[in-house]
Amino acid sequence: MIARNSCFTYKGRAVDVKQVGRELGVRYVLEGSLRKAGSRIRVTAQLVESESGKHVWAERYDRNLSDIFAVQDEITEAVTIAIAPAIADAERQRAMRKPPESLDAWAAHQRGLWHLTEFTADGNAVAQRFLQQAIDLDPTFAGGYLGLAAAHMHAAAVFQTRSLPEAQSSMEALARRAVALNSNDADARSWLGQTLFLFGDYEGALAESQRALAISQNLTVAHETLGIALIYSGRPKEGLVALQRYLRLDPRDPTLAIGLLQVAVGHYFCREYEAAVEAAKRVIRSHPDFPLSYRWLAAALGQLERASEARNALARAIAVAPASFDLYVRGRVPWHRPEDHAHMLDGLRKAGWKE
Repeated sequence: MIARNSCFTYKGRAVDVKQVGRELGVRYVLEGSLRKAGSRIRVTAQLVESESGKHVWAERYDRNLSDIFAVQDEITEAVTIAIAPAIADAERQRAMRKPPESLDAWAAHQRGLWHLTEFTADGNAVAQRFLQQAIDLDPTFAGGYLGLAAAHMHAAAVFQTRSLPEAQSSMEALARRAVALNSNDADARSWLGQTLFLFGDYEGALAESQRALAISQNLTVAHETLGIALIYSGRPKEGLVALQRYLRLDPRDPTLAIGLLQVAVGHYFCREYEAAVEAAKRVIRSHPDFPLSYRWLAAALGQLERASEARNALARAIAVAPASFDLYVRGRVPWHRPEDHAHMLDGLRKAGWKE
């Protein structure tokens, strides 16, 4: 991000975005305009990729001037929240256009994240290779460690291509390495929180997510981590509030399936089974091969005594990923409290599951 004084040198001048990008050494330029009519203002903002001149994002804000300072704060927050996911998506697309042999650490990281969001075992394996490449190219780049930690988590918790103890150990090492590189890195703090959560250390996960939010109050992964830790620690209503904040901040998050799944779990733990069904179905519509959602759909439908639908969801849960079903049902993962695990099993039995 370039300082305000440097940016203000372009104020009131007709300049080419590509020229601005070259002179300031930036990849993206945020430009805007303001028009006033009576007591109303219209602010337009657009994010442009400086190399190509391509528009990445644009929005218009119409507001009343009754409280100009509140309007200024509101629009500033809205733009700040909107451009972060837009840039993240543009960077992933940019990395995918490069041949693998020409990738730098940042591009390898972005390419790894793109494959991670395929939510398939094969995509996860490819993601791990690119993320390890990012670390090899630049061992001081925290993003590589955090991306690889996420890939290891998915490999164990979703696809069972790694053992859970192995993933826990590697995730902790990767997250702590990222924190060691910069103790004020909010992303690193968030992922350390997710790692502690996998060990069932709710207090540690909550502490790290809150530390991350103190550094960056609009960081989506921090709100997601906070929400997950609250839900599984016995505070699902509070957890759902945090997850709604996460969804509002980044409704286009490419890893949205994980967050929406936790919304389903939160509603299930609150015994709001209709809402749990809707959240699980939303995940299934966008990621039909994502295995974890069918189990919670079956349990919620079982609690609602919708027998036929529940049996179909249960059969799908087992067929899509039998190893995943065994991990979560026949055993109890460390982040499930005994009472919550028993509650899930109760729904699955009502769906027709027999031990």
